[in-house]
Amino acid sequence: MCRSIQTLRPPFHDDPTAEEVRAAALQYVRKVSGFRTPAPHNAEAFEDAVDAVAAATELMLGRLVVRGAAAPAER
Repeated sequence: MCRSIQTLRPPFHDDPTAEEVRAAALQYVRKVSGFRTPAPHNAEAFEDAVDAVAAATELMLGRLVVRGAAAPAER
């Protein structure tokens, strides 16, 4: 789908930064919306979507359990 979005979960990536999560969210919203940069009248909806996707990504990454990896509290 979005080839420029990198995998942010272990073992491919440990402790992604907020900037990396936001960059992935931005790429996703760009792909889904079809806009690289939205028109001014769509900018708020676009940014709200990026924020929502970034928040959902942070939540998911915090809850994922990867087989063979230590639990988040054990790291």
